[in-house]
Amino acid sequence: MSKAANGPGPVAEIRGLRVEIDGRAVVDGVDLTARPGRVTALVGASGSGKTTTGLALLGEYPAGARVTGDVRVAEGLVGYVPQHPASVLNPARRVGALLRDIARDRVRSLPRRARGAAARERVLAALASAQLPDGRSVLARYPHQLSGGQQQRVVLAQALLLGARVVVADEPTTGQDALTKRRIVAELAAVAGQGIAVVLLSHDLAVVRELADEVLVMREGRVIESGAVEDVWAAPRHPWTRELLYGEEKAASALRDGAGTPPPVSSGPPLLAASGVTARHRGTGDLLRGASLTLRAGECLAVVGRSGSGKTTLARCLAGLHSTYDGVVSLDGSPLPRSLRRRSRAQLAAVQYVFQDARAAFDEYRPVLDQVARTAVRLRGIGPRAAEEEARALLARVGLSEEHARRPPGRLSGGELQRAALARALLARPRVLICDEITSGLDTVTRRGILRLLTDLTREADGPALVLVTHDLDTAALATRIAVLDGGEIVEQGDATRVLAAPRHGFTRALTEADSSARTGSGAARP
Repeated sequence: MSKAANGPGPVAEIRGLRVEIDGRAVVDGVDLTARPGRVTALVGASGSGKTTTGLALLGEYPAGARVTGDVRVAEGLVGYVPQHPASVLNPARRVGALLRDIARDRVRSLPRRARGAAARERVLAALASAQLPDGRSVLARYPHQLSGGQQQRVVLAQALLLGARVVVADEPTTGQDALTKRRIVAELAAVAGQGIAVVLLSHDLAVVRELADEVLVMREGRVIESGAVEDVWAAPRHPWTRELLYGEEKAASALRDGAGTPPPVSSGPPLLAASGVTARHRGTGDLLRGASLTLRAGECLAVVGRSGSGKTTLARCLAGLHSTYDGVVSLDGSPLPRSLRRRSRAQLAAVQYVFQDARAAFDEYRPVLDQVARTAVRLRGIGPRAAEEEARALLARVGLSEEHARRPPGRLSGGELQRAALARALLARPRVLICDEITSGLDTVTRRGILRLLTDLTREADGPALVLVTHDLDTAALATRIAVLDGGEIVEQGDATRVLAAPRHGFTRALTEADSSARTGSGAARP
């Protein structure tokens, strides 16, 4: 498919959009045109207005917003794939029921006796198109029994079933490994190839460069630069665009240059250990089989693998968030209760978890500062005033001003809430910090700052040991050791440099090769 500027008329347009909340413009003067079969990407830092602009195509705005400008959508539905897909999936219904309800509406013109089979065929085809080819096993599960990446692809399948003429994809590759990311790029390209307009909101600049026809660069609610992807990448005009585009290249070298030689890892007993952990969800097979690993003080362990490989399940077992497992998880050699509810206050503080979907981890009605400070009151027993002072300092350290911290969660972007969630976990002064894809929804500049902060934490005398659940091999390269999961099993683990440079298992080799292809732009091509 050509990336030429000419083409059919638009199926959606935004002209002069301004969205104000309490007198502050979160989007200011934005223009956007979505054309059939073309991909328009919005890029920018967290809080730049990308999601607000994308949701305008669905006619959705923040509560209490004052909206001016013009949004026109041609006849037909607009599909939305959110950054946090769990927020649009009914937790009380199985995936199959959710999808069949949509499919039945699409086959009502058929004879009654043919509708059931036709609906099932449509559901399975949509799941396969959304990169969930083993659809029958997914249909039996509830949304909470799926990984974040699997939830995302179920929502994409919903949009495909609806027959949308425009699909707004908000960070569709967030939290995905290189192999899955490549297939999602191919699927979105195929969606565009069917004549559907795709509006892509993304921090993943490699995906944007590979997939998009046009790019709009946003900062503080404004479009500061726009044009064909090739033109913007070849000659960015705005200083912020240059910082954003080149930030990914600078990230790894800047972190390593600033970090110096890693501190020696303790050779003493493990701080945290998992032995023979086999986990399952009720009514499904094993999600994790015989997983064993150790984490020592001062160490950073990266857990990598494809979406659905068991990374998050393993992390949740360590944290006491998934209690249905066999095996032992121990802290300082003593077994930890499987359930979070049975752990003591000291045990809760010792092992802290930062979720991939930060929004779901906050009470939407209370200011973020209050919720962060509450951690120190509840787990460390300090007074509210002292807790608030510590919370302010930590929030500032992760890049959130007090003005942002006093807002409710709904007034912060996904990336801003991720930083608040990290500060809340750190306020417990944990001995082990488990981070589940916490940089996957951040722009390159903010991501570099968060990774530098995590690297610095491991070098502090009383800093926590880290477990980084990540699909990103650049992030994994910062770890002391790497554990690779595939199909619920740890297929390889060892020194990070060795695993990435000379992988021994076939899956690890496929993962590193796919990552290398993505860097050189030799992944899936546009049709």
